[in-house]
Amino acid sequence: MSSKDFADRLRARQTLVGYWMVLDAPPATERIARIGYDYVVLDMQHGLIGYQGLVNGLLAIDAGGALGDGAVGLARVEANDVTPIGRALDAGASGVIVPLINSAEDARRAVEACRYPPVGVRSYGPMRSSLRIGPKPEEAGAATVVLAMIETTQGLANVAEICATPGLDGVYVGPSDLCLAVGGRYPGDPDVAEPFAAAVQLIAKTAADAGIAAGIHTPDGETAQRRLAEGYTFATVAGDLNHLEAAAAGHLEIARS
Repeated sequence: MSSKDFADRLRARQTLVGYWMVLDAPPATERIARIGYDYVVLDMQHGLIGYQGLVNGLLAIDAGGALGDGAVGLARVEANDVTPIGRALDAGASGVIVPLINSAEDARRAVEACRYPPVGVRSYGPMRSSLRIGPKPEEAGAATVVLAMIETTQGLANVAEICATPGLDGVYVGPSDLCLAVGGRYPGDPDVAEPFAAAVQLIAKTAADAGIAAGIHTPDGETAQRRLAEGYTFATVAGDLNHLEAAAAGHLEIARS
């Protein structure tokens, strides 16, 4: 699908399913992009991907999407800053996931970094994005999405104000950090299962009340299916490195048995 089609579907809170990449492996990214996911995220914060890897990964997503059902490429940028956000969009990302959004002010700055003046502060220089998203600022704004990660104690406390930020297209739950934020000793800590579940439910409901998209990171298809049934409008199945290791370990176990 085109970036504009993806943005329209996400803003309409239609169901979308994506995949997460942390490896700088364009041939693998291309294969993932062709099998039917709506979007593929390239992780620039914790992933093993540099800027050239981002460019190559977005090229691979476009190539794979052209062969399949048209996945678009998103980037989880490394920080809520105009430079990494602008570079990701200039490279052709159809949107950004911005980490560590703690307040409405943080969300406002993220939105402004994604939009050209007079709406925002994005510097004009769409080196690659002009080929596929459009060189006109108004077109670029309509075709790219900005998603705020809710993953901290402050973000959870301010989730209603964050969701009400003008121009914000959606929120995205980082479950590992959110688990720590509600008192977990480590991601997935069963001792905080109840407060974690309440936080996940609160974020989905708050986004729905605000009329924006709600997304969440999940480890597998079953969890993604459950989160979508619980009110999330998009879910990402993570991710390449974990799945590679799990598949290799599974085959090894079978071979040695």
